[in-house]
Amino acid sequence: MATCKFTDSAADFLPARLSLPQLRTAVQTCHGCDLYCHATQAVFGEGKRGSTIMFVGEQPGDKEDLAGKPFVGPSGQLLDRTMEQAGIDRTQAYVTNAVKHFKFELRGKRRIHSKPSARQIAACRPWLEAEFKVVQPKLIVCLGATAAQSLLGPAFRITKERGKPIDDPKWGRLIATVHPSSVLRAPDAAAREQAAADFAKDLKVAAVELSRLR
Repeated sequence: MATCKFTDSAADFLPARLSLPQLRTAVQTCHGCDLYCHATQAVFGEGKRGSTIMFVGEQPGDKEDLAGKPFVGPSGQLLDRTMEQAGIDRTQAYVTNAVKHFKFELRGKRRIHSKPSARQIAACRPWLEAEFKVVQPKLIVCLGATAAQSLLGPAFRITKERGKPIDDPKWGRLIATVHPSSVLRAPDAAAREQAAADFAKDLKVAAVELSRLR
Protein backbone atom coordinates (compact mmCIF):
# COMPACT_ATOMS: atom_id res chain seq x y z
CA MET A 1 0.00 0.00 0.00
CA ALA A 2 1.33 3.45 -0.93
CA THR A 3 2.22 5.76 1.94
CA CYS A 4 -0.20 8.64 2.48
CA LYS A 5 1.97 11.76 2.66
CA PHE A 6 0.66 15.14 3.74
CA THR A 7 2.03 18.51 4.86
CA ASP A 8 -0.28 19.61 7.72
CA SER A 9 -1.44 22.73 5.84
CA ALA A 10 -3.42 23.43 2.71
CA ALA A 11 -1.49 26.70 2.37
CA ASP A 12 1.16 24.82 0.39
CA PHE A 13 -1.42 24.04 -2.33
CA LEU A 14 -3.14 27.40 -2.81
CA PRO A 15 -2.78 28.85 -6.32
CA ALA A 16 -0.77 32.03 -6.86
CA ARG A 17 -3.89 33.81 -8.13
CA LEU A 18 -6.95 33.60 -5.92
CA SER A 19 -10.11 33.16 -7.95
CA LEU A 20 -12.90 30.64 -7.52
CA PRO A 21 -12.04 28.71 -10.72
CA GLN A 22 -8.33 28.58 -9.77
CA LEU A 23 -9.12 27.50 -6.21
CA ARG A 24 -11.60 24.87 -7.38
CA THR A 25 -8.93 23.32 -9.61
CA ALA A 26 -6.10 23.58 -7.09
CA VAL A 27 -8.04 21.97 -4.23
CA GLN A 28 -7.98 18.64 -6.09
CA THR A 29 -4.20 18.48 -5.59
CA CYS A 30 -4.38 19.25 -1.86
CA HIS A 31 -2.41 16.94 0.42
CA GLY A 32 -2.68 19.23 3.42
CA CYS A 33 -4.05 16.43 5.61
CA ASP A 34 -4.57 12.69 5.36
CA LEU A 35 -8.23 12.86 4.35
CA TYR A 36 -7.37 13.07 0.66
CA CYS A 37 -6.06 9.50 0.82
CA HIS A 38 -9.52 7.94 1.11
CA ALA A 39 -12.01 10.49 -0.24
CA THR A 40 -13.16 10.29 -3.85
CA GLN A 41 -12.29 13.95 -4.47
CA ALA A 42 -12.14 17.31 -2.79
CA VAL A 43 -15.48 19.10 -2.65
CA PHE A 44 -15.07 22.85 -3.05
CA GLY A 45 -17.65 25.54 -2.38
CA GLU A 46 -20.34 26.51 -4.84
CA GLY A 47 -21.65 29.95 -5.65
CA LYS A 48 -20.27 33.12 -7.14
CA ARG A 49 -17.91 35.89 -6.22
CA GLY A 50 -19.87 38.66 -4.53
CA SER A 51 -22.44 36.33 -2.98
CA THR A 52 -23.95 38.25 -0.08
CA ILE A 53 -24.25 35.29 2.29
CA MET A 54 -21.91 32.35 2.88
CA PHE A 55 -23.05 29.11 4.52
CA VAL A 56 -20.27 27.02 6.06
CA GLY A 57 -20.87 23.40 7.06
CA GLU A 58 -18.56 20.81 8.54
CA GLN A 59 -17.51 18.60 5.61
CA PRO A 60 -18.96 16.92 2.53
CA GLY A 61 -20.99 13.78 3.08
CA ASP A 62 -21.14 10.58 1.07
CA LYS A 63 -23.32 11.99 -1.72
CA GLU A 64 -21.27 15.18 -1.91
CA ASP A 65 -18.02 13.21 -2.09
CA LEU A 66 -19.34 11.25 -5.06
CA ALA A 67 -20.91 14.25 -6.83
CA GLY A 68 -18.08 16.70 -6.16
CA LYS A 69 -20.56 19.38 -5.05
CA PRO A 70 -21.51 20.62 -1.55
CA PHE A 71 -24.96 20.18 0.00
CA VAL A 72 -26.54 17.99 -2.69
CA GLY A 73 -27.82 15.29 -0.33
CA PRO A 74 -30.80 15.37 2.09
CA SER A 75 -29.13 18.02 4.29
CA GLY A 76 -28.62 20.28 1.30
CA GLN A 77 -32.21 19.83 0.18
CA LEU A 78 -33.41 20.80 3.66
CA LEU A 79 -31.09 23.82 3.63
CA ASP A 80 -32.46 24.95 0.26
CA ARG A 81 -36.08 24.62 1.44
CA THR A 82 -35.38 26.49 4.67
CA MET A 83 -33.54 29.27 2.87
CA GLU A 84 -36.56 29.74 0.62
CA GLN A 85 -38.85 29.72 3.64
CA ALA A 86 -36.68 32.37 5.32
CA GLY A 87 -36.62 34.56 2.22
CA ILE A 88 -32.93 34.10 1.40
CA ASP A 89 -32.17 34.17 -2.31
CA ARG A 90 -30.36 30.90 -3.10
CA THR A 91 -28.70 32.50 -6.13
CA GLN A 92 -27.01 34.99 -3.80
CA ALA A 93 -25.67 32.30 -1.45
CA TYR A 94 -22.26 30.64 -1.43
CA VAL A 95 -22.18 27.21 0.24
CA THR A 96 -19.04 25.46 1.40
CA ASN A 97 -17.52 23.40 4.21
CA ALA A 98 -14.77 23.89 6.77
CA VAL A 99 -13.18 20.64 5.55
CA LYS A 100 -13.08 19.80 1.84
CA HIS A 101 -12.66 16.01 1.96
CA PHE A 102 -15.13 13.45 3.30
CA LYS A 103 -14.01 11.71 6.49
CA PHE A 104 -15.77 8.41 7.09
CA GLU A 105 -15.71 5.00 8.74
CA LEU A 106 -16.61 1.86 6.81
CA ARG A 107 -19.48 -0.23 8.19
CA GLY A 108 -19.80 -3.07 5.77
CA LYS A 109 -20.12 -1.31 2.44
CA ARG A 110 -21.54 1.90 3.93
CA ARG A 111 -19.41 4.99 4.50
CA ILE A 112 -20.49 6.61 7.75
CA HIS A 113 -19.62 10.23 8.56
CA SER A 114 -16.80 10.70 11.07
CA LYS A 115 -16.05 14.06 12.66
CA PRO A 116 -12.80 15.64 11.43
CA SER A 117 -10.09 16.28 14.01
CA ALA A 118 -8.93 19.72 15.11
CA ARG A 119 -5.70 19.11 13.21
CA GLN A 120 -7.56 18.28 9.99
CA ILE A 121 -9.81 21.33 10.37
CA ALA A 122 -6.81 23.61 10.94
CA ALA A 123 -4.96 22.12 7.97
CA CYS A 124 -7.93 22.87 5.69
CA ARG A 125 -8.63 26.40 6.94
CA PRO A 126 -6.54 28.16 4.22
CA TRP A 127 -9.12 27.06 1.63
CA LEU A 128 -11.94 28.61 3.67
CA GLU A 129 -9.93 31.79 4.21
CA ALA A 130 -9.27 32.01 0.47
CA GLU A 131 -12.96 31.52 -0.34
CA PHE A 132 -13.88 34.26 2.12
CA LYS A 133 -11.30 36.61 0.61
CA VAL A 134 -12.60 36.07 -2.92
CA VAL A 135 -16.36 35.94 -2.23
CA GLN A 136 -16.40 38.73 0.39
CA PRO A 137 -19.84 37.90 1.83
CA LYS A 138 -21.66 40.36 4.02
CA LEU A 139 -22.80 37.58 6.37
CA ILE A 140 -21.56 34.09 7.25
CA VAL A 141 -23.90 31.42 8.62
CA CYS A 142 -22.07 28.62 10.44
CA LEU A 143 -23.94 25.33 10.19
CA GLY A 144 -23.02 23.22 13.21
CA ALA A 145 -20.40 23.28 15.94
CA THR A 146 -17.46 22.22 13.79
CA ALA A 147 -17.98 25.07 11.34
CA ALA A 148 -18.55 27.61 14.10
CA GLN A 149 -15.49 26.53 16.07
CA SER A 150 -13.37 26.51 12.91
CA LEU A 151 -14.10 30.21 12.46
CA LEU A 152 -14.62 31.39 16.04
CA GLY A 153 -12.40 29.12 18.11
CA PRO A 154 -12.85 25.92 20.15
CA ALA A 155 -14.50 27.70 23.08
CA PHE A 156 -17.52 28.72 20.97
CA ARG A 157 -20.76 26.98 21.98
CA ILE A 158 -23.80 26.93 19.69
CA THR A 159 -25.98 26.02 22.65
CA LYS A 160 -25.24 29.48 24.12
CA GLU A 161 -24.87 31.62 20.99
CA ARG A 162 -27.25 30.04 18.50
CA GLY A 163 -29.14 32.50 16.32
CA LYS A 164 -27.34 35.56 17.70
CA PRO A 165 -25.52 37.92 15.30
CA ILE A 166 -21.81 38.09 16.12
CA ASP A 167 -19.16 40.57 15.01
CA ASP A 168 -15.69 39.10 14.50
CA PRO A 169 -12.61 41.16 13.55
CA LYS A 170 -11.52 38.59 10.97
CA TRP A 171 -14.76 37.24 9.53
CA GLY A 172 -17.13 40.16 9.98
CA ARG A 173 -20.78 39.43 10.77
CA LEU A 174 -21.72 35.83 11.59
CA ILE A 175 -24.63 33.77 12.85
CA ALA A 176 -24.30 30.19 14.08
CA THR A 177 -27.00 27.55 13.97
CA VAL A 178 -27.22 23.77 13.84
CA HIS A 179 -26.26 21.71 10.81
CA PRO A 180 -29.35 20.65 8.84
CA SER A 181 -28.31 17.01 9.26
CA SER A 182 -29.11 17.33 12.97
CA VAL A 183 -32.69 18.24 12.06
CA LEU A 184 -32.95 15.08 9.96
CA ARG A 185 -31.52 12.99 12.82
CA ALA A 186 -34.19 14.07 15.32
CA PRO A 187 -35.66 10.94 16.96
CA ASP A 188 -39.30 11.28 15.91
CA ALA A 189 -41.67 13.31 13.77
CA ALA A 190 -42.54 15.79 16.52
CA ALA A 191 -38.89 16.40 17.35
CA ARG A 192 -38.04 16.85 13.65
CA GLU A 193 -40.87 19.35 13.25
CA GLN A 194 -39.62 21.39 16.21
CA ALA A 195 -35.98 21.19 15.06
CA ALA A 196 -36.98 22.32 11.57
CA ALA A 197 -38.95 25.26 13.01
CA ASP A 198 -35.99 26.31 15.17
CA PHE A 199 -33.64 26.05 12.18
CA ALA A 200 -36.01 28.18 10.08
CA LYS A 201 -36.16 30.74 12.88
CA ASP A 202 -32.36 31.06 12.83
CA LEU A 203 -32.28 31.51 9.06
CA LYS A 204 -34.97 34.18 9.31
CA VAL A 205 -32.68 36.04 11.72
CA ALA A 206 -29.95 35.71 9.08
CA ALA A 207 -32.30 37.09 6.41
CA VAL A 208 -33.11 40.13 8.58
CA GLU A 209 -29.38 40.71 9.23
CA LEU A 210 -28.62 40.41 5.53
CA SER A 211 -31.23 43.01 4.61
CA ARG A 212 -29.81 45.33 7.26
CA LEU A 213 -26.25 44.91 5.99
CA ARG A 214 -27.03 45.70 2.35
